[in-house]
Parts: sequence; C-alpha cells; structure tokens
Amino acid sequence: MSPKDNGPNKEASASREEGHSDRGDAGRTDADSRKGESKSGSGAERGGLVETVRTIVYAILIALMIRTFAYEPFNIPSGSMIPTLLVGDYLFVSKFAYGYSRHSFPLSFPPFDGRVLGNMPEPGDVAVFKLPRDGRTDYIKRIIALPGDTVQVRGGSLYLNGTRVPRERLADYGYRDRFGHAINTRRYRETLPNGVSYDVLEISDEGALDDTGIYVVPPGHVFAMGDNRDRSLDSRVPGDNGAGGVGFIPFENLVGRAETIFFSTDGSASWWAPWSWPGAIRYDRLIKTIE
Repeated sequence: MSPKDNGPNKEASASREEGHSDRGDAGRTDADSRKGESKSGSGAERGGLVETVRTIVYAILIALMIRTFAYEPFNIPSGSMIPTLLVGDYLFVSKFAYGYSRHSFPLSFPPFDGRVLGNMPEPGDVAVFKLPRDGRTDYIKRIIALPGDTVQVRGGSLYLNGTRVPRERLADYGYRDRFGHAINTRRYRETLPNGVSYDVLEISDEGALDDTGIYVVPPGHVFAMGDNRDRSLDSRVPGDNGAGGVGFIPFENLVGRAETIFFSTDGSASWWAPWSWPGAIRYDRLIKTIE
C-alpha cells in the first residue's frame, strides 16, 4: 500500500486517539469540578451552622446580662398585693434600683456578702426579695419602714415611729380568690410620711395581724407588708422560731424594684385553646406603671 493511501488512515487514527484523549481529559475535569463544588457546599453548610450557634450564644449572653443587671420579668402567683398587683400580672423589676447582691445573679451565684452600688429603698416601693428563711423563694411586698424605724398595727391602722399613717376610705373592692370565691372588702388610700400613696384592702380591723406589738427595724434590714393586709404573710410574722413568716428583710436579699406591668391575664384561657387567649387578657393593665 502506497504512502498516499496510508496517510489518511493514520491521520484518522491519530484524530480518533486525540479525540478520545480529549474526551478523557474533559471527563476528569468535570469530576474534579463536582468534587470541588461538593467540598465547597459542605464548608458553606458548616460555616452557616457555626454562625447560627454563635448567634444563639450571643443572644443568650445578652439576655442574661439584661436579666442580671437591668430588668428581670416576674409574674404574680398570689393575691397578697391586691389591688396593686393581681394574680396573672407580669412585670418588669429594675435590678439596678438597689444595686447588686448575690441574689441579683441567677441561682444567687457567685456567693458574696453585701451589695455593690447599693441604694436603700424608699418607703412605698414595691420590691421583690428572697425570703430570708430560705434565701431562694421570691416574694413581693411593699417596703414600709427602714432601719431604725418602729412599726405597729393597732385596730387595723398602721403606725410608723409612733404616728398613725392616715388612710382614706374608698369604695369597696371586689375580686375572686384563687378558689373562685367572691370577696368584697373595704378599700383605703394610705399615705406614708414621705407622701407615697397606694390602696390597701382590709376585710376587717379585728384580724390576727390588725393588732401587733412594736417592731424595731434592725440595721441593714427593711420591713415590708402586703397591700391585701388580711391576706398577706409579711414582716408582721417572724420568719424564725417556726412561725413560717417573713420577718425583717436583709438589705442584701432585695432583688429589685417592681416598675411596670407589661402583661396580665385573668387565667381563664387554656393553653390548648388559642381562641380563648384574647378574652383572658386584661387590656387595661398592659404597660401600667406600678404605684
């Protein structure tokens, strides 16, 4: 066979070999590309997960900082502060109002004595504090007296430093207790010597805590009472000797001052019945300043 005849065949063979080689090279490039894209996508997913976790951690830390140093939410489970606070009220408590103690921190940790940047409360403040006899249970009452003051209740009337605190009779107040019983009671407007006024309830002036001895508030402590005077376990009842009361409240047990009611529900709604939620909201108590 002449060279002229073999030439095209060789060229065709060479062309086929080159074409096969080209396709092979192209196939390996696509596979490598897909592997690269897979690795890139996996890295992006990991990066997104890390960023999400970081955001959650930051949000938790910010929430803890606000809760510890600025404002902490609380809810009211009992009626000892009616009519000022109702069962089902949710409120913000200022943590910086009285400075900071170990009870300002979650779980009362770290343990240390006293207060940092401490400010003594004013008579008439509504304050949250840790129950002195266990150091864990949150209570909320109204501050009535400060260190060195004397307190006494005679015939249902409050006496501070030997002087009767004036109270003005108002229209009776009606409400339902936690058992659904209708309660109708006398309401008074009480005004402390510093001018702070608030409403209190008295079922009668002959109750067990309507005539007391004289309490002398010791240094570093405050004396507090509930506004629902005949249905409040407060400083009138000693916290020691098995009495199971509150007694004098150490200054370091104060958690903060109640400032604002931000939400309130009458408890008639069920969590499994969302359609009942709007009807249970006390709209007149939303974003309400606490007196």
